Amino acid sequence: MAEAARAPGGARVDHLAVADMIEPGSRVLDVGCGDGELLRLLELRGIDGRGIELSREGVNDSVAKGLAVVQGDADTDLVNYPDDGFDYVVLSQTLQATREPRVVLEHMLRIGRHAVVSFPNFGHWRIRLQILFDGRMPTTANLPETWYDTPNIHFCTIKDFRDLCDVVGAKMEKAVALNPWGSPLRFNAPWWFWNMFGEQGVFLLSRR
Repeated sequence: MAEAARAPGGARVDHLAVADMIEPGSRVLDVGCGDGELLRLLELRGIDGRGIELSREGVNDSVAKGLAVVQGDADTDLVNYPDDGFDYVVLSQTLQATREPRVVLEHMLRIGRHAVVSFPNFGHWRIRLQILFDGRMPTTANLPETWYDTPNIHFCTIKDFRDLCDVVGAKMEKAVALNPWGSPLRFNAPWWFWNMFGEQGVFLLSRR
């Protein structure tokens, strides 16, 4: 993400939302961990974190911070992780960049007792208006790349992700939609409201 919203302490607001869903003392696998910023936040909260990252640059940045991160691909390497190997498996802002989102989510729920997924909401009203009036693939703070440069290949909305949870048999334990400034929308707002006004969705899932 470009210029992601940050809290006063400097942490990304979506990372804080993810971290708030994870119990201290848990064992966590962060899939697509990037430069390790979220892993570092989790460790500061007493969480035992491990990471897997596709880019060599991200792995190097994470290792330089003293984090346990290996190079790997979410689409091909999660199959090598054992059942119930972690308490939580996290996929932060990476779902839309995977080739097989359904398979990745199924592996996450197999590897961990819980899965935490965050992603940019392609159903946000700004994106709808850009497509309607400009007639081009939109760019936003959460989706800054042009269509020919973006790593994102499976855009989805909050409603789409809810449907995917039903398909894979995931139980939704907690959900948060964040506005452009990183503040959560009203908890009791209807799903269409979250889908229209939430720039990001953050979901805590478990097996049914």
